[in-house]
Parts: sequence; C-alpha cells; structure tokens
Amino acid sequence: MTDDHWYEDETGSMVRPYTVTQGRTQPSDRHTIDLMSRVTALDVDAAGSGVDHARATLLGLVRRGPRPVVELAADADLPLTVVRVLLGDLAEAGLVRIDAPRRLRAAGPVDDPELLQEIVQRLREL
Repeated sequence: MTDDHWYEDETGSMVRPYTVTQGRTQPSDRHTIDLMSRVTALDVDAAGSGVDHARATLLGLVRRGPRPVVELAADADLPLTVVRVLLGDLAEAGLVRIDAPRRLRAAGPVDDPELLQEIVQRLREL
C-alpha cells in the first residue's frame, strides 16, 4: 500500500469524511466551487503551509493538470462535499486557483467546435 492510498479498497475510507473536513460541510464563503469549476495548482511550495495528508493528496491530483472539481472528486474517490471543503482550504492557503466554469454563450450556437472538442477530450481522459 502506498502513501497516496489512504483508504482500504475492501472496507472504504479508514477516516470518516467529517473528520477530514473537521465537521465542515461547505467551503468558506470566499470561494464558489461549482461541479465544473476548474482547479489549477499554483507554483507554491506546500511543505511549509501545514497541509495534511488528505489535502496533500488532493493537491497532488491537481498538480497533474487543471481539472474540474467533479473529476477530482472521482479520482480522489471522495464525496464531492469533502472535495469542495478541501479545495476551499487549499485555495485559502494560496495553493490552488479555482476558476468559474466556462459558460455557454446565451446567443451562441450549441454546436461550438471548441466546446465539442473539449467534451471529447474530457471523455477520453475518463
């Protein structure tokens, strides 16, 4: 078992989600974290920021490349609520940037080639 793996496959999480988030169910009000919000790691050393194992593991996933919150939750195998709280903590520490999702233009066509290419790329990543 590696350090990146902080749960048991057969029995689930060894640490309950409310313990990881210290009982919080929402990130701070300063961050709006939507399912499709894009999370990007900032070039900051996390070693001196007091990041615990759960947050460091999530930060490691973000450092692989900018990704939507929902994808991070799936890759981390954590409930979305927990991931949102942890990402809020990482944003507060200045380790990640959370950008609002790209919205479709109201007057624009639904068959935008760039959007379709991005969807295909995301599906291939899954």
